[in-house]
Amino acid sequence: MAAAAAAFAEPKTKYDRQLRIWGDQGQAALEKADICLLTCGPTGTEAMKNLVLGGVGSVTIVDGCLGQSRAKSVCSFLQELNDAVNAKFVEESPLALIDTNPPFFSQFTVVIATQLPERSLLKLDSICREANIVLVAARSYGLTGLVRISVKEHTVIESKPDHFLDDLRLHNPWTELKQFAKSTDISDKDPVVHKHIPYIIILVRLAEKWADAHDGHLPSTRQEKKEFKDLIREHMLNLDEENYKEAVESSYKVSVTPGISDDIRQIIDDSSTEVSSSSSDFWVLVAALKEFIANEVNGELPLEGTIPDMTSLTEYYVSLQKIYQAKAESDCLALEHHVKKILKRIDRDPDSISRAYIKAFCKNARKLRVCRYRSIEEEFGSPLLSEVQKYFTDEDYCFAMNFYVLLRAVDRLAANYNRFPGIFDSEIDEDVPRLKTAAVSVMSEMGLNGASLSEDLITEMCRFGGAEIHPVAAFIGGVASQEVIKESTSFSWDKTSVTMYGASEQGKSQMASSHAVRMRNVCIIRPKSRD
Repeated sequence: MAAAAAAFAEPKTKYDRQLRIWGDQGQAALEKADICLLTCGPTGTEAMKNLVLGGVGSVTIVDGCLGQSRAKSVCSFLQELNDAVNAKFVEESPLALIDTNPPFFSQFTVVIATQLPERSLLKLDSICREANIVLVAARSYGLTGLVRISVKEHTVIESKPDHFLDDLRLHNPWTELKQFAKSTDISDKDPVVHKHIPYIIILVRLAEKWADAHDGHLPSTRQEKKEFKDLIREHMLNLDEENYKEAVESSYKVSVTPGISDDIRQIIDDSSTEVSSSSSDFWVLVAALKEFIANEVNGELPLEGTIPDMTSLTEYYVSLQKIYQAKAESDCLALEHHVKKILKRIDRDPDSISRAYIKAFCKNARKLRVCRYRSIEEEFGSPLLSEVQKYFTDEDYCFAMNFYVLLRAVDRLAANYNRFPGIFDSEIDEDVPRLKTAAVSVMSEMGLNGASLSEDLITEMCRFGGAEIHPVAAFIGGVASQEVIKESTSFSWDKTSVTMYGASEQGKSQMASSHAVRMRNVCIIRPKSRD
C-alpha cells in the first residue's frame, strides 16, 4: 500500500510546478504524447530536453549522421534526464525517411522537424496533415531562427486569456442566488455585519432595486452607470467599508451584455458540430453545448462555479461558494446528459468521454478556441498578399520578414550549390549577390515585386555560414517545445507572447539581446538592432 502511494505521489512531486499551469488533465495528455524528432542537432536536442523533463510519454530520435550514432547518444542522455519517458532512436537520414517511408510518421502525435530544407519540409507537412499529426518545424541559423506550426486544427479548452471577467451572472442571477441575496439584510445597522456583506449580494439586491425603478432594465448608459454607483454609495454607513468599495468597483459587472460572445458563437455555429462517430471529443462537447444553450434556461453557457476573493463574513462567503458550485454542478450534469445523448446517436459508447473532461469543458466554456492553420504549401504557393505587405512595411515586423525571406533563400542557394552561403570565407563576396538573387526570387513569388531587402542582413546571413549556434538553438528549441506542449495539452498562452520556456541560462542570457516576432503561426527570432 505504501509503495503504491509513493508511486502515485512521485509524478505529483516531480511535475509539481507545471501541474500548477496546465493541471492534471494537461499533464495526462502530455504523458500520452508520442513525439518524433528529426535531426538531433543543438536545436532539436534542446527542444527534446525540455519535453523529456516535462514528462512526455514517448520520444523517437531520427538521425543519420556519420560516425558514432548521434541519435543513439542523444537518446541515452535524454533517458537519463527522465527514466519515466520511453526513448527510442532510428539511425536513418530524415530526408531519406521522408522520401521512402511516409507511413513511418503515422505512429506519432507530434513531429518536430529541425534544420530541414524547404523541399523535404513541404513533403513532410503533406504527410503529417494527411495523418492528422502536428508538425512543428524549427530552424536555427546563425543569430536568427524560425518556428513554424502546421496542423489542420488545434482545439483549445483552457485558453488562459490574460484578462477575463468573472462569471458571476450578476446581470442574470438564478433563483437560488436571488433567494440568498434577499435573505441578507443589506440595511443591517450592525457595523461589523454591514461592512462584511459580500459585494455580490450588494450588487444583486441593488440591481434588482434599480430594475424595479427602470421598467426592468439594468444600467446601460454612462450616466446610468454613474447613478448606479451613487446608489451603492448611498447604502454605505461609513467611508471605510471595503465591501461597498468593491461593489462600486465591480458595478460594471451588472451591466454585462447577456448571452454568448461572438467568438464562442462562431465555434458553436461551425460545421464541425454536425458530429459523426469519427468526430473528436471536443466537437462532440461543442455539439452538446449547442443543445444546452438551445434547451436550458436563459440561453447562457454553463456557469464556471468560482467566485473571487472579497470582503465578507466567512459564513456568507462559504454560502455563496456553495450556491455557485451547486449551479455549476447542475449545469455540468445537464451538459453531460446532452453529451451522452449525442454519443448514443452517433453509435459511440455514452461513457467514452470522461466526467472530468466534461467538467473541465464546462468550467472553460467561455474560453474555447479553435485554431486552423494553412499548410506550408499554401503559405509558399498562395501567400496572403495583404498580410505579407503589411508585415513587410511595418516597423516592428520588417526585419523579421527580411529574415523570413532570407531563410527561404538560403535553402534555394544550398540546393543549387550543395552548401549554405558563407561556409567558405573565400567565397562570401560571391555568395552575397547569389543570396540576393535567390531572395529576390522568393519575394517575387510572395507578391513583393519592387520591395527591397536590407543589404546588411543579406551580408549577415552569409556571415552566419549556416551555423547552428548553441545559445540561439537553446532559445529556438525552447519556443518549439512550448508549442508542442500547447498542442499536446489543448492549453494555450497569450498568442502574442513568446517566452524562453526551458531555455538554458546561457541561451536566456544570449537571447536577451534578441527580438522574437510572431506572425500568425510563425515565430521568427532576430537579433535586436544596436541603436
